[in-house]
Amino acid sequence: MTVVFVHGNPETSAIWGPLIRALDRDDIVTLSPPGFGAPLPDGFDPSYLGYRDWLEDQLERIDAPIDLVGHDWGGGHVVNAVMHRPELVRSWVSDIVGVFDPDYVWHDLAQIWQTPDAGEQHVAAMMAGPVAERIANAVAMGIGPDIAPALVAAQNEDMGAAILRLYRSAAQPVLAEAGAALENAAARPGLAILATEDHFVGSEQIRRRAADRAGARTEVLQGLGHWWMIEDPARGADVLRRFWATLDAAE
Repeated sequence: MTVVFVHGNPETSAIWGPLIRALDRDDIVTLSPPGFGAPLPDGFDPSYLGYRDWLEDQLERIDAPIDLVGHDWGGGHVVNAVMHRPELVRSWVSDIVGVFDPDYVWHDLAQIWQTPDAGEQHVAAMMAGPVAERIANAVAMGIGPDIAPALVAAQNEDMGAAILRLYRSAAQPVLAEAGAALENAAARPGLAILATEDHFVGSEQIRRRAADRAGARTEVLQGLGHWWMIEDPARGADVLRRFWATLDAAE
């Protein structure tokens, strides 16, 4: 068995550290999407479909069976991959299924990044501020003080370019149209993480509706926000263990 974690924006695999320690297992692989804690290769298209194809290629290189877990845009890449090629995994977990619902509206920051000129200005300011100030801002958003410095250190021109291209490639109605294939994800057991204080990924109604269409069970993390895996890694690990235990029992 291999557990594969995929992170999102503007992050690195450091966000998984507390959760990985809580899981205490030796079969975990972390994947960093190009531009997000990994180099952005020449010729790579950092669009939502480009990242889907990248993830599928990575999964083909990893020993099966695979339990795939994604957060933020990493969760988007997970859903995109399992809608397209569910045979690559044993199971999947995402905390961003709701963005594929036709009623999902992108959050304010995403809409800025999707706007020409305004997006470039915002990303430039985000990457150029004093390091201490940027770390403090990350901590204030819910990223732990032990994790924030690693994330800020990885925020560079590659990440800025990837952010703009990724969000613009997925401006609505693009994701709603992609979500028309949500039922395909039901080919493999899925789990939708619903952190109640995560306000980036749609309402509870939207998230539950998308999860139901994808054939996924919903696990509520009451009181936790966008970075639930940092806020309460023990609870996150318990949720994942219980989900995987149901799969083991069915085999």
